[in-house]
Order: sequence, then C-alpha cells, then structure tokens
Amino acid sequence: MKKKALIAAVGVAIVSLLAGCSSTGASSGSTSAATDKPQSQADKPSNCDNKIVYPSATRVSLWGWSPTLPVAVDAFDKAHKDVQICWTNAGAGSAEYQKLSTAIAAGKGAPDVVMLETDHLNSFLIKGALVNLSDYGADKWKSDFSAGTLKDISSNGGIYAIPDDGGPVALMYRKDIFDKYGLTPPKSWAQYAAAAAKLKSAGGPAIGDWPNDTPAFTQAMFAQAGANMFDYSIDKKTSLGVDIDNAASRKVLDYWDDLVQKGEVITTGQSSTDFVSELASGKVATFIAASWEPGHLTGAGFTRGPESPWRVAMLPQWNPGSPVQVNWGGSTYAVTTQSKVPHAAAEVALNLFGHENQQTLGAHFPQHLKAQKASWFVDAEDPFFGGQQANKEVWIPAAHGYKGQGYSPFQDYYYQQITAMLTKTTSGAETSAAGLSKLQATIVSYAKAQGFTVKVK
Repeated sequence: MKKKALIAAVGVAIVSLLAGCSSTGASSGSTSAATDKPQSQADKPSNCDNKIVYPSATRVSLWGWSPTLPVAVDAFDKAHKDVQICWTNAGAGSAEYQKLSTAIAAGKGAPDVVMLETDHLNSFLIKGALVNLSDYGADKWKSDFSAGTLKDISSNGGIYAIPDDGGPVALMYRKDIFDKYGLTPPKSWAQYAAAAAKLKSAGGPAIGDWPNDTPAFTQAMFAQAGANMFDYSIDKKTSLGVDIDNAASRKVLDYWDDLVQKGEVITTGQSSTDFVSELASGKVATFIAASWEPGHLTGAGFTRGPESPWRVAMLPQWNPGSPVQVNWGGSTYAVTTQSKVPHAAAEVALNLFGHENQQTLGAHFPQHLKAQKASWFVDAEDPFFGGQQANKEVWIPAAHGYKGQGYSPFQDYYYQQITAMLTKTTSGAETSAAGLSKLQATIVSYAKAQGFTVKVK
C-alpha cells in the first residue's frame, strides 16, 4: 500500500469512529477474575508464546513485544492461580498497531490486554478501544507514579493504561573525546553549541546528530523548549487544540539548522546501520538519547565495562536555572473494550509490571516509583557507562523532572508529517519557519477532514 493510500485509510477509520467512541463501557468492580463471566475452555486463547502454569484458570490474551515480557509473564503466571497470561508477540510498534486497528474496525480479534507506547494512547482511546482502568482499581496506583507519567496515561480523570517502562532523555557522551579536546558535559544548549564549534575548529568529530527519522525525539525537543503541540481529552472527543507553529519549536529548529549548516552535526538517520557505525567509531561525540538506548546499543556489540568510552549526563537546558526534562518512548499496558474478561485483564495490566526486580526489569527504565527507589536500581553501576551510577546520577532525576506532554489522536500521521518537514529543513530545501507553518496547516486541514473542531492557539 502506498503511503498516500495508507494515510487515507487511517483517516477513514478515525472518521467512522469519532461519533461512537466513549471513555469506557465498564462498570466498577474488583480486579478478581471471579467477577467476570465464567470462561469456557473454547474461549481460552491457546496460541501462546509462553507456557500456561494453571490451565484451569481464566486466561487473558496479551499482545506485546518487550524483551522483558517472557520473564515478567512467567513470574505473573506462577504467582496467580486465578488468572493466566497467554502472551503473543504481535510485532513491535506500528506492526502491532496496524493489527489492532484492523481488529477494532472489524469489532473482533483484539487481545484482552495490549502493549501501547505512551504517545499512541490517544490514537486508540478516540476509537473507543480502551477501558478506563480507574473502574478496576487503577486509582490506587496513583501514588506509585510521577506526575508526568500520570498525565500521559490519563484523560478526563480516567486512567487508560498502566506504564511498564519510560524514556527519560539525557546526553550520552564519549569521555575519551571530551578528555582529548578539553570538554566538559554542557549544562546548556549554548554550551553545547560552543563545544560543537571547538570540536570543529580542532579537527574533531561532529558534536552530535540531528536526524529526520525520529519524530518522537523531535517532539520531545520541542516540548523541552516549551512547546505544547496538542490539547486533547476524551470527554471532548471531537475537539482538538493545535499549536505547532510556535516560537519554542522555531527556536529548536533554528538552533539545530544552524549547527547543520556549520557542519558541526551530522544528519544521519538513527534507524540506519550507518548511524550505529558512526557512534561506535567516534565520528560523533554525543548522542541525545532515551534511557532505553544503551540496551539497544549493547545488542549492537558496543563495549561494556571499564573500557567503555561512554558516559551520561543530564540533558542540556535552554535555561539551566529552570530545567525542563522530557520523555521519549516508553510502554504501557491497556485493556481493550473487546475483552470478555475485563476484570481478569485489568488484573494483568495492573500487576504485570507492578513489582519489578532485577530479573523482570531487564534493560528498561521502570515507571513505578517503588522500583526507582529500590537500592538495587538506584545504586546500580551501569557497565555500558563504564560503571557509572547512571540511574542515580541521571535517569532517575530526569524521570522525576518530567511533567508530561500532550499527544494527538492521530499520532502516526503527525509523525509522518514531522519526518517530511525535517527531510526538507535538514537538507536546506526549506526554512524552519516555512516548515513549521506548512506542518501546522497540514495537520489542521487533516484534523478538520476527520471531523474535529480545531482550535489553533
């Protein structure tokens, strides 16, 4: 399917669901499986990627792709005689979302519980696909999450997903390069630009990368500068506030475009193998990355332990006196409105990652504050960063400083348009001002075509 056709298909799906979507169809109750209608053996999902421990228990289907799921699912199933998880890897990100969208349109085929990235919750909430977990005891978990995390999983007072991992953003840097050229981790973006100029004048590597293929990262950078692109809540499901062409976003694009034009940063796509090679070979001195990135790079063969050249510092700020932290990525577990065992499904969503430990955690950053406060997590020495206590020094403070941000109810389409804009601005084919102006016009036009009443701020 061509890109244009795919976008049109997504639009039709949104239009057809706008009038009928609701915040929840569930009633209050316990998370016990005993409150659901008894499940027949024929209704129990059986195509599982894991082994069921208690065959007679209520069985909950789950779609997800996290590498930590196998351990977490097995731990859950061993501890719950009344509920068992039947996990299926339905593909990561967009691959899973396309399958879920098809099931929603068909009115059947969706799992009981689905793994969704935080920035895509609104895209499925508007379709009436997600259960309000506040009706199943989720409010009792509010004190276990930071204010920013709660904002991202909530709408109109309801909680629609339970977080697994997050993506606080920080500055990874090559200590060997910084030592060679007499640099210290920059605390401000002005200091970052000064370091970029110093590296270039000394014949050193590029300071970093400004890619056009990571729109979620770009949106995080806009948010750090003070931009709030979207205002959306499920109680006003056909209303959307849009503020894309704003001073904060223009400042971000102008800043990076200046570094690009000076040849002080590269523009290699971060999803490419070339970028990984450039990181490994020292062609870039820093990498603005989320907490999950070291786990990905470890799998790509990067050196770990005392010989690792990488260290991590807090994200540079526009105003160091008033720091703003951001999030990039992170996953949640939501219960779908197609589930015939919503209480059991809610028990899974609420408890699957409620008690992280060194075995279930894996390489991700836990959103649960209890896990963040555990000594084994706080004091951990990260071999990717040469034994640095990265959690204590950087990732935890970054996560606690995050206040949440707004996402659109058609995030994939928005990301496609950001990518198209960045392709032009990073190549010099279009100015930042023109790019943002066109991006806002495109999004406003698209939203109106889908039936939204749009308020441009």
